[in-house]
Amino acid sequence: MIDLTARLASEKILVAPGVYDPLSAMIAEQAGAEAVFVSGAMVAMAQYGLPDFGLGTASELVDLVARIVDRVGVPALVDGDQGFGNAAHVQRFVRALARAGAAAVQIEDQVAVKPVSALGSRPLVPIAEMVGKLKAALDARPSDAFLISARTDALSTTDLDDALERAEAYVVAGCDLLFVEGVRTRMQADAIVAHFGARIPLVHNLLESGGSPYGDAAEAEKAGFALAFFPASGLGAAADGLRAAYAAIVRDGGTQTLRARMSSLSELNDIVGTAAFSERLAHYGDPQ
Repeated sequence: MIDLTARLASEKILVAPGVYDPLSAMIAEQAGAEAVFVSGAMVAMAQYGLPDFGLGTASELVDLVARIVDRVGVPALVDGDQGFGNAAHVQRFVRALARAGAAAVQIEDQVAVKPVSALGSRPLVPIAEMVGKLKAALDARPSDAFLISARTDALSTTDLDDALERAEAYVVAGCDLLFVEGVRTRMQADAIVAHFGARIPLVHNLLESGGSPYGDAAEAEKAGFALAFFPASGLGAAADGLRAAYAAIVRDGGTQTLRARMSSLSELNDIVGTAAFSERLAHYGDPQ
């Protein structure tokens, strides 16, 4: 497994596709990904069939991460939402994630429970509360190799000045990565890089639905970002494939028109390593 700290210090941006289960993580690794990002939104949609409204629990996420890490050899960076509570909850969560084999966790400065009238909103906790959570996370991690990423959603809720003030406090608190979410313009991105790019690796989100001022990871790298997430790409592609396959089954009674685009059962077995798995276990069978 790569040294995540050293890799993030290199000039080449680290690309981490969003994953939501062991199979998606294995496919990302086999495609050449150096790391994967366990996206909170994608986990909510794929594992629960629910919107990203913070309805999952810490223990559910830790269990999923353990199953992902068991099947891949690349670092798993985990979206830890707001840490699932106060500083005490954050410490317990970080310890559990580390035991599960995660390489990093991202903690955001949103409130834990959104108002029921605005479940998609992003109200923020006070800066001091978020700083306390970050310090608690740093104290709870088993070693410096487990990275703590601080995310601020101020750009989506207040303004750039507030985002920069919050980000500065989080960097001073000792976070290893910084993610200012909601960057929409190159001016905003340039301000973030100018303030923090020489001090800490910066994270950027690349969503196909738009929002980012950059078209791909190379543009984000040139601007000064060290890590690029593609949180929704995998599930978006999978959902499109599932729609097409199930529609064909219902409409045509079969998938003949789609088979050139589908992985066969043999190919699926190759992805999960069925042959090697069987061979490895064969000698445990009953003696002849």
